[in-house]
Amino acid sequence: MTRLVKEAQAEVRAKSGNALLRIEAATVRFGRRPVLDAVDLEAAEHEIVCVLGPSGSGKSTLLRAVAGLQALDDGRVLLGGRDQGGVPAHRRGVGLMFQDHQLFPQRDVGGNVAFGLRMHGTPKDRQAVRVREVLDLVGLPGAASRAVASLSGGEQQRVALARALAPRPRLLMLDEPLGQLDRSLRERLVVELRELFGELGTTVLAVTHDQGEAFALADRVVVMRDGRIAQAGTPLEVWQHPADEFVARFLGFDNVVGATVSDRVADTPWGKLPVPEGAAQGSGALLVRPAGVRLVAPADGLRCTVAARTFRGTHVAVQLQPEGGPRLEAACALREAPEPGDEVGVAFDVAEIVVLGKPSAG
Repeated sequence: MTRLVKEAQAEVRAKSGNALLRIEAATVRFGRRPVLDAVDLEAAEHEIVCVLGPSGSGKSTLLRAVAGLQALDDGRVLLGGRDQGGVPAHRRGVGLMFQDHQLFPQRDVGGNVAFGLRMHGTPKDRQAVRVREVLDLVGLPGAASRAVASLSGGEQQRVALARALAPRPRLLMLDEPLGQLDRSLRERLVVELRELFGELGTTVLAVTHDQGEAFALADRVVVMRDGRIAQAGTPLEVWQHPADEFVARFLGFDNVVGATVSDRVADTPWGKLPVPEGAAQGSGALLVRPAGVRLVAPADGLRCTVAARTFRGTHVAVQLQPEGGPRLEAACALREAPEPGDEVGVAFDVAEIVVLGKPSAG
């Protein structure tokens, strides 16, 4: 796909007021407990939306409700502006790809990929052409006659994706699509998926618990908590400005404390810290990203003892124990990281400090 085509698609996404998928006040109850609690969500044409959340947050139930595999107690799902109430799963025109792939072991690769085409009544000669097309797309040319049992985990993932793409679904839904693969393979495949969906112009709704996977794949990230949406935005927006303490901690940030903000200063257990201009005033929570914890001479900052350090590949995560306060994590270059037991001082970079909102009840 040319750069101009990609830019044109991006402009269409930005200007389009018509969502391909619209979820309105979707509610699902198991007994008295709402697993989905009046969720509103949209996905525009060609947009990749990734829903993140811990186990039990409702993300997989949301996916099943859109697919027609889980009935709503309240609310509705619209695809292309049409209410899907009463429309069975096989007539919704959506593609599904599950974590465990759910391939048919008694059929070869081609038979698996052609399954959806057969269900749609596609003639056999056209099935064969389409199977070749999608296997080429996912990087498995000539694999139609291979046995499923002979495939690696990554190859099975590609076959499952090809099967989901073969009927040309208007919406592709992925449930923990890379969850069973090792980290290096996941990191490689998520880049390939992003490029493939961009080339095809596919609209994608994916659910995952893996933040790195979601942030690498998505145009928009949705974080769920207890059946509700805690925050939605671009990956950069969510990463730079978590909505509240729950989102910040879910994203892996541990430097979160209670704070009282007055003007440009926050009173915290780590002392008085600078906050960005325009920060919310009063009592709340405050996040300091590890990159904003700068090590200085003990006399020049908050005095801390190095409690531990962990090599993270690109940096060293250093755990610091202040005198009379909660632990802090700092990100240091390997050659600059202090040893456990060392005494250091800490200064704080205002550019890496975020005043958080209060999480909603429930």
